[in-house]
Amino acid sequence: AADRNAAVAALRGKGVLTTNIKEKPARAVREKKIGGKVKDKEMAIFTRQFSTMIDAGLPLVQCLNILADQSESKNLRDVTTRVARDVEAGSSLAEAFRKHPKTFDDLFTNMVEVGESGGILDVVLQRLSVYIEKAAALKRKIKAAMIYPLTIVSVALIVVIFMLTFVIPTFATMFKNLGADLPLPTKIVLWMSDFVQAWILVILAALGAGIYALRRYYRTEAGKSLIDALLLKLPVFGTLIRKVSVARFTRTLGTLISSGVPILEGLRITARTAGNKVVEKAVLNCRAVVTAGGTITEPLKTSTVFPPMVIQMINVGEQTGALDAMLGKIADFYDDEVDTAVGALTALLEPMMIVFLGVVIGGLVVAMYLPIFRLVTLVK
Repeated sequence: AADRNAAVAALRGKGVLTTNIKEKPARAVREKKIGGKVKDKEMAIFTRQFSTMIDAGLPLVQCLNILADQSESKNLRDVTTRVARDVEAGSSLAEAFRKHPKTFDDLFTNMVEVGESGGILDVVLQRLSVYIEKAAALKRKIKAAMIYPLTIVSVALIVVIFMLTFVIPTFATMFKNLGADLPLPTKIVLWMSDFVQAWILVILAALGAGIYALRRYYRTEAGKSLIDALLLKLPVFGTLIRKVSVARFTRTLGTLISSGVPILEGLRITARTAGNKVVEKAVLNCRAVVTAGGTITEPLKTSTVFPPMVIQMINVGEQTGALDAMLGKIADFYDDEVDTAVGALTALLEPMMIVFLGVVIGGLVVAMYLPIFRLVTLVK
């Protein structure tokens, strides 16, 4: 009930006699928390379908209700239902989206706001769906480049620990019974086996603590700046990370500008979605210069992140008034560059990883069989 009198009247209407009634404090009523991170694929489908329905002339609330009904993601379904309710109550679409920042980020809500105010919501949503799809494709390429070497190294580590813990001790007992002098490689492997058996729990605990500490450090401002700077300097992966950063920067800023988002707001959002602290600082530096009346190109020249070709193309885009189109062309070019780099990296890593696996596992096996080979030679 709205107040005490309304509650008394409602109860009286049901034939309930009230002797005492208390108002419940507003803070005691807690709204169930909804929303959360939604997969890129689901967001792309949601945005594209939303654009199609708006273009077909369906009312906004009806579009949202349809999207909520057919969504496979519980988070997205709950959020869309709440957004539809807020819009029906008189809220703008952008305002309703802003209440759920974990699902709809700054880039999404700002572009929707521009689309609403300019009467081009369907066009903006279409651009958003393309942006989300391309951003998701970029993430998949990075994962494809990283998964193979990480898998090989993980398998090698597990096999080595298994051999040192369970297989090598069997050979150690046999060699001890023989009482023969062992080759140096065999002695080293036996020492490693003894060490791992004695300290395996400490090693695993130290490894876990190290990973945890590194992740915590990376969440700090100084840690993220240092690690991101080091990643850009890596011999092979650094080039790939740089190309990914350029593709993400140009795609994000180009999409925002083409949708009518002001350049300063576009640079702020682009900096937040850069994914690398070094790139983020370079973009924020651009924003500071543009705020003071300068151009985007000037601070990019002093940055070590962006190649000269990118800077020159952005400069041409600024001078001709077609910055959004030029940024889109750069993004397309660097998407192809990332494809090429991932293919080259995979082709380079495959033989290297096979050799690495062969040397590590084969080295252990050979070291264990050296005394047996020597014994066979002596018998002959």
